[in-house]
Amino acid sequence: MSQTGLERLLGHDFTNGQLLTQALTHRSHSARNNERLEFLGDGVLNCIIANQLFQRFSKLPEGDLSRLRAHLVKEPTLCEIAQRLQLGDMLKLGEGELKSGGWRRPSVLADALEAIIGAVFLDAGFIAAEALVVRLYTPLLEAIDPKSIGKDAKSLLQEYLQGRKIALPEYTVTATEGEAHCQLFKVDCTIPKLKLVTHGEGSSRRAAEQQAAERAYQQLTATS
Repeated sequence: MSQTGLERLLGHDFTNGQLLTQALTHRSHSARNNERLEFLGDGVLNCIIANQLFQRFSKLPEGDLSRLRAHLVKEPTLCEIAQRLQLGDMLKLGEGELKSGGWRRPSVLADALEAIIGAVFLDAGFIAAEALVVRLYTPLLEAIDPKSIGKDAKSLLQEYLQGRKIALPEYTVTATEGEAHCQLFKVDCTIPKLKLVTHGEGSSRRAAEQQAAERAYQQLTATS
């Protein structure tokens, strides 16, 4: 995919295309990389998500709002959005990162997404960055359940199934890729009775299981 194609997915045409290039450049590739943009994007993202939650959940106390925000800006959530945008195909990585599969590592993908938010902020200001974040996060914001605050995806899925007297899901590691120090785990979450199978990826088996469970929970609650 070209940068123009990515801009189309983002819904933002960069005036300064070099900012997008830099946002996609990992520190292993060159000195002009996305680390500073990631720092900026992290701050911008937190502000925008905080405002969205403040506006959407007028009765929630500060502690609950903080937990909701933490859920939305954590690495697995950012990684999932980055995968949706196919950012891995666009990243500029050094030879070592390429060999170790850095383009699919959750931390690398999450950092790149934050860097893009920072790049949009520098390119066109806060309003443009806010529009981008709202576009990317609307499905998650509309699906989020304040009652689930503080519970991980596997616990939520387990409670959902137990409440309907359905057997608990089975988690199966389908692949382990990469070097020992930077492995990528792929896991299937299977619910036989519902004929549902979801997939998750992560830098640990637990993280992959959580992502697979979250996807299963989202599918089930979206149709219930």
